[in-house]
Amino acid sequence: MTGTSQIVGADDLALITGASGFIGARLVERLVARGLRNLRCFARPSSNTSRLEAAVAAVRKDHGARVELMSGNLLSRDDCARAVRDVAVVYHLAAARGEKSIPDAFMNSVVTTRNLLEACVRSSSLRRFVSVSSFSVYSNRNNPNGRLLDESSPIDTPAAVRNDAYAFAKVKQDEIVREYGADRGLPFVVVRPGYVYGEGNEKITGRVGVDTLGIFMHMGGSNRIPFTFIDNCADAIALAGLVPGIEGEIFNIVDDDLPTSRKFLRLYKRNVKRFPSIYVPHALSLALCSLWEKYSDWSQGQLPPAFNRRGWHAYWKKTRYTNEKAKRRLGWQPLVAAPKALDLYFESCRQKLRRA
Repeated sequence: MTGTSQIVGADDLALITGASGFIGARLVERLVARGLRNLRCFARPSSNTSRLEAAVAAVRKDHGARVELMSGNLLSRDDCARAVRDVAVVYHLAAARGEKSIPDAFMNSVVTTRNLLEACVRSSSLRRFVSVSSFSVYSNRNNPNGRLLDESSPIDTPAAVRNDAYAFAKVKQDEIVREYGADRGLPFVVVRPGYVYGEGNEKITGRVGVDTLGIFMHMGGSNRIPFTFIDNCADAIALAGLVPGIEGEIFNIVDDDLPTSRKFLRLYKRNVKRFPSIYVPHALSLALCSLWEKYSDWSQGQLPPAFNRRGWHAYWKKTRYTNEKAKRRLGWQPLVAAPKALDLYFESCRQKLRRA
């Protein structure tokens, strides 16, 4: 995609926040592959930038791309103003990921996003703000589409009662982005990836199950897991900042041919390592989550509601997923087919085990 088929030209400046994160380095590569040659990569001073620096060195050498590495903190309004200066499109990937408390997650996802949005609305050069969200924002309790989760499915509000700081922060981030679009005229697009996997994120998603007391509790069963391989996800995010005529829209990103939880777990054990696991049927897992939640209420929070019914509906309820809108409106197709993506993922898992 080049020229008149995208809203920015090759020499227009694109900003990537959270550029040192799991997706950031691949996004650099995909933006250059999509014709952009002028990038600004923003990361915290404490970030491990080795993966990003390798990607930047490659695109500079192979494509002559101009890539600026900028260090700063989005909690600083001055740093935000510096980051968006002369920028045509913002890819906002920075988010709170390791925080356990809702206040910390709010500070590092919502306050930082507000600061960045304030800087953007003062910019005369901005043409689009791409906010990278997550499937974790969806409720899936009373989905009007039944078992199909798409962009029209309800959001989990208030997400705080799910006891999931990351989901809470992402819900609030989506809200503030939409508010700036409605009230301040910000041209935005929201991208909601499913579970992004690949080299750099080798852990088994909690949608498959949880590891407790040395036994892996397999919760997913026959559920399809909303995987999106890192290269596929990064390409969809890149397109969300380039395709004309999609302002204000939301796009869910999942791959084709999604494996069931049972199939994925079987392949993981065959290709990476074997470990004991116990399948917990859906009716039983819902009952256990309900009991845990009730005991937490009865004990007045002495036992945190780590497992609860809202979380069960969000992560373990049997659900179908669609990428039809992303294909139709973005012109996106997964770059790496599911069998190849799983092979690459398993290889990176094996390499990680060898290094441990």
